[in-house]
Amino acid sequence: MWPYPRILAHRGGGTLAPENTYAGLRCGMEHGFRAIEFDIMLARDGVPVVLHDAALGRTVNGSGNVVDYDARELAAMDAGSWFGRGFRGEPVPLFVEFAQFCKAHGVWMNMEIKPSPGFERATGAAVARVAAALYAGELEQGGEALARVPLLSSFSHAALEAAMEAAPAVPRACLMERLAPGWEQVARSVDAVAIHTSHRHLTLDQAQAVKAAGFGLFCYTVNDPARARELLAWGVDAFCTDRIDLIPPDVAAPHK
Repeated sequence: MWPYPRILAHRGGGTLAPENTYAGLRCGMEHGFRAIEFDIMLARDGVPVVLHDAALGRTVNGSGNVVDYDARELAAMDAGSWFGRGFRGEPVPLFVEFAQFCKAHGVWMNMEIKPSPGFERATGAAVARVAAALYAGELEQGGEALARVPLLSSFSHAALEAAMEAAPAVPRACLMERLAPGWEQVARSVDAVAIHTSHRHLTLDQAQAVKAAGFGLFCYTVNDPARARELLAWGVDAFCTDRIDLIPPDVAAPHK
C-alpha cells in the first residue's frame, strides 16, 4: 500500500517557477500541492544543498562544479534569474533549512539523492541522517505517523546503500529510467519500498509486475492529464508533474 501523496510537484513549481528553490516550493503550495520532489547534492564542505546539476551554469549563475564551493557560497549565488527577472536573487537552498520549511508547512517530501560523481556514498548517508533526525518522532511513533516521513530515492545504488546503512528506518526507492532485467533484485538489495521510473518507458505489464512484487510504483515526469489518468488506472501509485497548472494535486483515475 502506498501511504504517501499521489501527485507531487516536480522540483517545486514545475514549469511555473525556478526549480529547487523556495520560490518554486511556494508556487507549488499556491497551486494546492502539499507534496514535492526535489534534488540534493553535497557542497565542498559536506553540507547538503538543494540542486540538480553537478555543474553550475544552467540554473545557477556560477562556473565550475557544486563541489568546488562551500554551501554558504552556493547559497549566495543566484538560482532564479535564468527563469525570469522576477526571480532574480533567489538563493540555492540549504537542504536542512529547506526540509525544515517543508515539514513546518505540511509538505511531504520525495528527497532525490543526486550525488556528484565520486560523492555517492557520502551524499546518501548525509541525506538519510538529516531525514532521520528531522523525523525522529514520527519514526519512533510508527503507525500512521510513518506516512509523513520522507521517501529517499536515487539512481545511485551506492547512495541508497549508504542511506540504508546510515538510517535504515527512513524508506528508500530505486530510481530506474527503464525496468531492466533484474530490477526486483536491485530494489530488494537496498530494501526499497518503491520503484520510481520514467512513465515514457513503462508498460501495463511492467506496472502490474511491480505491484505484484509488493512495491510502490511512482512515475516521473507526467505532464499530460490524459496520461496521468491512464497511469493511475494501471495501478501506478503516484507521479510527479511539471504542469501543476494542468494537473491538480487531487487528480483521480478514471472509473472503470
